[in-house]
Parts: sequence; C-alpha cells; structure tokens
Amino acid sequence: MQRTVFVAGHRGMVGSAIVRQLEAKGYSRILTAAREELDLLDQEAVQHYFRANEIDQVYLAAAKVGGIQANNVYPAQFIYENLMIEANIVHAAHMSGVQKLLFLGSSCIYPKHAEQPMREDALLTGVLEPTNEPYAIAKIAGIKLCESYNRQYGRDYRSVMPTNLYGPNDNFHRENSHVIPAMMRRFHEAVLAGQDEVVIWGTGTPMREFLHVDDMAAASVHVMELDDAVYQTNTQPMLSHINVGTGVDCTIRELAETLAKVTDFKGTLRFDTTKPDGTPRKLMDVSRLASLGWKASIGLESGLRSTYEWFKTHVDDARLG
Repeated sequence: MQRTVFVAGHRGMVGSAIVRQLEAKGYSRILTAAREELDLLDQEAVQHYFRANEIDQVYLAAAKVGGIQANNVYPAQFIYENLMIEANIVHAAHMSGVQKLLFLGSSCIYPKHAEQPMREDALLTGVLEPTNEPYAIAKIAGIKLCESYNRQYGRDYRSVMPTNLYGPNDNFHRENSHVIPAMMRRFHEAVLAGQDEVVIWGTGTPMREFLHVDDMAAASVHVMELDDAVYQTNTQPMLSHINVGTGVDCTIRELAETLAKVTDFKGTLRFDTTKPDGTPRKLMDVSRLASLGWKASIGLESGLRSTYEWFKTHVDDARLG
C-alpha cells in the first residue's frame, strides 16, 4: 500500500496492534512518533509534524488511559490530556488536508444504566458512570470533533468505540491498570509466591465484555478501509461512531476463574466488597459492525493465554510497574 499512514499512540496497546495489522496488510509507509519526538499535548508541535509529512490517513489511538483507581485519582489529567490530544490531532489533520482519520473511543461513553446491549444511539441519553466521567466526556468530545469536521468541512473522520480491551503491550501496573492486566499480574505473583488466596475488587457480579486488541486492530483497519458509499449507508450524519466488541460478556467472577485457570493458580478467590464495582453491565450491540462485514475471532480464554505468555516474557519491563 502506498498511502502514508500516521498511527498516533503506536507504543500503546491499541496503537502497536494497529501497526502490526497495517504491516500484515502490506502498508509500507507507516509513520510513528515517540513522545520524545512529538508531544501530542503541544498544538504547535503537532501542526508542524503534519505540515512536515504528507499524511493520507490517521489512526488516533493515542490517549491517557487507566482503570477505576487511576480515573479516581487523576480525573483532571484524564480529561485535559485526552481533550488536548484529540483536538490537536484532528485539527492538524484538517489543516493539512488529511481526508481520512479514525478516532478510537471507549465504551464508557454510554450512560451508566444504558439499556443492554448498548447501541450507538444510547450516546448522551443518560448519566455517565461517575468513576470515569472525565475520561468519558473527553471521548465523547472526540466523537463530536470528528462529526463536526465532517459536517463543516466534508472530511471523512470516523470513530470506533471498543469494549474493554486486553492483549500484548497492555499496562500491567499494580495500581493504574484495567481489570484484566491487574488481575493477571495478581494471579501471576500469587503463583510465584505460593499464596493460597487472591483478592478481587468488588462483588464479582458486574458483567463485562472483553476484546483482544488484535481483533480491535483488525476492526479498525476494516472500518477505515470501507468504501465511502458502504460506510455512509450504514451510518447517520449525527451518529457516526461504530461499536466494536464481541457481543458476549461474562461476570468478573467468571473472568477471575478463567484467569486462575490460565495462570495455573490453585488457591481460592476472595472478593473485597469494600471496593467499587463500577458500571453493573457493559455489553456492546455490535450489529452495525457485523452489517459492515466484520466479527471478532479471538475467544476469551485463548486470548488470555496468549496475553499471559506475552506478559511472562515482558514482566521485568519498566513499563509494567
């Protein structure tokens, strides 16, 4: 492929998976920029980068992300950094004449008590989950940025909303990670230490949907490559985002039991009910994406096993905290 594609956030879990997917599909002109090279919070620097490179497509996978704990502790950083990153990149792309961009959001954009499974038109119909509201508002703003530039300037800026992601290059920090990497690390360390108990946050009853990041990358490239006529037929001007998920969920208890199996933990699980559960259920309605010709292919247990193998070979990396 001769298109020049800029992947913002290429060192992260999603961005690195998108780079792998693009390479596998034959893209040879993939631009990436490490944080030391390009500060995405710096508007002038971002605009200079776009002016200096003839970019045809942008995958906006850069974001400040974290689990419940991180969202509670750093709400100002989550809303500020995510707003700045997406505004700087979308505007610079437009000013440089980039016609095609894909923005990656999050399922937390939907109301806390949205009807399940969550459809795209549930956006802005209710109150958000308080624990990650600042992050969710930033992601909603990203969707509206893309819609607004499409409406005013005729751009083709699309948005995909992934469910809970996991896989290689995830953040396995002890305190600031999402549920799968946090649990996986806890089980791994319990096995190494010979512990007979692992503590799980919350009651274990909330239900979550999980998507392997390689599936997410495949879906992202699929949506980006859709012909305009096909994409426009399956979207609406004021409802441009598309859910990405498996359409299947499980309880946190079931996830913990699967992780115990994957990591060969033989002890017992104890649920700490003093810790927050978060949203009761988050399941995506993925019928729109299915109608566009894409479905997830990596099962949860097999995905967890491959992720655990990756984790064991990278457990000493500084990024894993």
